[in-house]
Amino acid sequence: MNILHLKNFPILQQLQIEEALLRLDTRNFCIINEGSPPAIVMGISGKPEELIDREKLAQNPIPVIKRFSGGGTVVVDEDTLFISFLFQKDAHDFAPYPEPIMRWSEALYKQAFQLPTFALRENDYVLEERKIGGNAQYLRKDRWLHHTTFLWNYKKSLMDLLLHPKKTPKYRESRTHDAFLTPLSEHLPSKEHFLDVFKEILAKTYTLSEISLGEISSLLQQPHRQSTGILIP
Repeated sequence: MNILHLKNFPILQQLQIEEALLRLDTRNFCIINEGSPPAIVMGISGKPEELIDREKLAQNPIPVIKRFSGGGTVVVDEDTLFISFLFQKDAHDFAPYPEPIMRWSEALYKQAFQLPTFALRENDYVLEERKIGGNAQYLRKDRWLHHTTFLWNYKKSLMDLLLHPKKTPKYRESRTHDAFLTPLSEHLPSKEHFLDVFKEILAKTYTLSEISLGEISSLLQQPHRQSTGILIP
């Protein structure tokens, strides 16, 4: 597995890299990104008028990005931790479908977090009943992607840019952002400690190879379907 570890890398560019790797490459990857300039990221079918408070966004403008994968809408910033996996479908012995992929990732993160209350709830990662991370996936004929947005910390002023969505997980029970979310910074010693443990867990199953951004940047210049872009600059 190739490890691409980024820091303070814009989420738009990260998603563009992931889409290129998904469509053009056949290698297995784990992409880690520690933070991004603030942005709102929507799933491919998201509707801004239903998900974003446009009045508050006008007062506190940040880019709105539509990604190539499904899933919900998230606000990201310098305190967001992103982890993405891209695999060929024959890399594992489980069926390459959403639920088995989620169960595989749940087991992996359970080892890495070492927190007894960590679990998968519907499509979210939680501690007890409070969300720490959201997920999205993209499945192709021979390849799949699973990416996660973890809340290492978050700013209420940015979270307030999101409207309460019409469709929410049942376990949310109409709770506000503050009652529904919990930052990982309150539960783990440090981001560095978690990522060290996380890589150690990966190394037990996969042969890891660190890769640089420059080694894959040429992929972005090759013709391929590009569904990721900025909706509102």
